[in-house]
Amino acid sequence: MQTYDLIIVGGGIGGSALATVMARAGKSVLLLEASTVYEDRVRGEWIAPWGVAEVQTLGLYDLLMSAGGHHITRHVTYDETVAPETAEASPLPLNIFKQGVPGPLCLRHPVHCQTLFDAAGEAGATALRGVNVIQTVAGQHPHVTYELDGETVEAGARLLVGADGRTSQVREAAGIVLHQDKPHHWFGGLLIDGAEGWDEELQAIGTEGDFGFLAFPQGGGRVRIYGGYPLDQAQRFKGPDGPRRFLDAFAMACSPDNRHLVAGEPSGPLFSYFNNDSWTDEPFAPGVVLVGDAAGWNDPILGLGLSITYRDVRIVSDLLLGDDDWASLSFASYAEERTERMRRLRFVASLQATIDMEFGEAAKARRHSLFERGAADPSLKAHAFAVMAGPEVMPPEIFTDQHRARVLGE
Repeated sequence: MQTYDLIIVGGGIGGSALATVMARAGKSVLLLEASTVYEDRVRGEWIAPWGVAEVQTLGLYDLLMSAGGHHITRHVTYDETVAPETAEASPLPLNIFKQGVPGPLCLRHPVHCQTLFDAAGEAGATALRGVNVIQTVAGQHPHVTYELDGETVEAGARLLVGADGRTSQVREAAGIVLHQDKPHHWFGGLLIDGAEGWDEELQAIGTEGDFGFLAFPQGGGRVRIYGGYPLDQAQRFKGPDGPRRFLDAFAMACSPDNRHLVAGEPSGPLFSYFNNDSWTDEPFAPGVVLVGDAAGWNDPILGLGLSITYRDVRIVSDLLLGDDDWASLSFASYAEERTERMRRLRFVASLQATIDMEFGEAAKARRHSLFERGAADPSLKAHAFAVMAGPEVMPPEIFTDQHRARVLGE
């Protein structure tokens, strides 16, 4: 049997980042990835400032920038109840949340994955693609059995890491229970090219009619766009002309520059999925630890999947490199921090979805009221600070029913 310090199942961003960090530190790492080509999964392309700080701490920032990382420096929130010139009068600067971070970092997901996977191999990890993991075994002697190029291989390690996404095989093998809440709305995403008229340093969100939009430029006229719409409209953007109808939905009077998005050309698939949260009570078990979506994910309305993953990688790698006696190493501190982190972000996501992705006259009036009251009382927007600066920087009272009631005017 082959033996390693770490076997990481899943060579996406979390798995490859952890493999790179640990291999650079001299640990023997086996990284197993099922795909042979990283595909556009219509998410995982925006890192909040607090996530960028985690990337910097891990020593991976220069790597991502050299691969085409693009910083966004300003934010505008549009709405059908607010004149465009009013919304644009005071754009939010995005360099105020973390020292040394210009703003959120965007990088196309397939490029991001490939860059980190290659870095893991260059650092000394055994990085394999096209792998079919047949069996994972947790416990005192964790090991995996996998197929590659027609051969069956068994490998053991001191620790097994599940970085294998939402349907994690490692999580299931370890008996770790995944909790999920109810979906709130549909969320579609599309990568477009040819949107040169869109400001390359401006991200925006807005709501008009029965559609909420988000736009995150990646430079060179390329923009990742998202749209939220009601749960009872599952067929809204289905069919061969779905991408065109999706782009047309971005034509909004409240955001005139959306015309540049409408004029763009699809350069990837259009996928829609439910927006909801999931979490685990403890993202570890004997011989196993989970990172990224395998350990539970935040509602994509906040776009924090990569920031969450990079913090997972930073905390887990710190623990592993801080104590070589992994047999008695406890991941309790990681579980405690992550549980509270995800609870706070779950609260913010629910509140933000209620504000931005509910439609009709009552929702419209609620948003207008919040814009007016928020101008006089900035504390009504304090929960949004947690998205950019990190949930831990805000006081506990922000994540309470009382704050929610104040924000929503209930």
